[in-house]
Amino acid sequence: MINYMTRRILLAFLTTLAVSALAFFIIQLPEGDIVRKYLEQTSCGNEANTCIPNDEQKASIEHYFGVDKPMVIRYLIWVKNLAKGDLGVGFRSGEAITPQSVKKIIGDRLLMTVLLTGFTVLVTWTFAIPVGIYSAVRQHSIGDYVFTFVGFTGLAVPDFLLGLVLMYIAFAYLDQSVGGLVSAKYVDQPWDFGKVKDLIDHLWIPAIVLGTSGTASLIRIMRNNLLDELRKPYVITARAKGVAPWKLIVKYPVRVAINPLISTVGYLLPSLVSGSVIVSVVLSLPTLGPVLLFALKVEDVYTGGIIILMTGMLTVIGTLISDILLAVVDPRIKIAN
Repeated sequence: MINYMTRRILLAFLTTLAVSALAFFIIQLPEGDIVRKYLEQTSCGNEANTCIPNDEQKASIEHYFGVDKPMVIRYLIWVKNLAKGDLGVGFRSGEAITPQSVKKIIGDRLLMTVLLTGFTVLVTWTFAIPVGIYSAVRQHSIGDYVFTFVGFTGLAVPDFLLGLVLMYIAFAYLDQSVGGLVSAKYVDQPWDFGKVKDLIDHLWIPAIVLGTSGTASLIRIMRNNLLDELRKPYVITARAKGVAPWKLIVKYPVRVAINPLISTVGYLLPSLVSGSVIVSVVLSLPTLGPVLLFALKVEDVYTGGIIILMTGMLTVIGTLISDILLAVVDPRIKIAN
């Protein structure tokens, strides 16, 4: 077990280095002079086509970005700055595009992103696993057909369309403010009981929208895997020996059938940062999705690159966690490795 974990951790470290190099390479992809673009966005506003930065401004920003150095040296400087907590300078959207620390831009949205996605994942797993077990055990029953229909519908309907429908229902029939995660009066207020209650009141729409397709997919995975296990000889033998039905199902087949769901941790963690960009824009959610979209639109290379790096690192960490959990749940994996 120790050798297995050591190999996985070493592989995760090497993959993280590769991801950081890839994220830095993506930062360098936009054509043109990054220094000029920065000065145009920060100093020239809408007059970017007629603005000419002076030599002193350009020299100062060139030194900060290190554009006069080879790419390898720039990468090492970038990694060094990351280690010190300097994520670079990005652009914040608003009435005017203003420069601000990437740490500040991301930090303002990160909490809401983690809260929303974490709540969605919790609801998804809490609902999907029991329903998947029921559908497998009661195959071809009315309940199985109902959940199958709902599952395929959830996979087929686009998330943003479902979001628009739920927003209309909430506004027209439930007399609830829609858009965002809190009401307008709480946006700039400190956290208290009233703001938490208002957040809970607003969470159900984005949670349903973001969780519908994932829940439907997990139900199908759990159902199909459990059906395969229920037909195996060890289950038939246990039934013949008189083991209680639900004890038999939960203790043996479910433990094996849940393995593929544990593997999904690898892409659940990155969703804590990236989320769904389109859904966040449609529902006006204060998450990192719209920040990434804006960064790509204005070629804010540092903000976009940091979000890409965070997503890649969380994918690596999530995969490492799922590998370790699978080895704990299923001893055959660590023996084979």
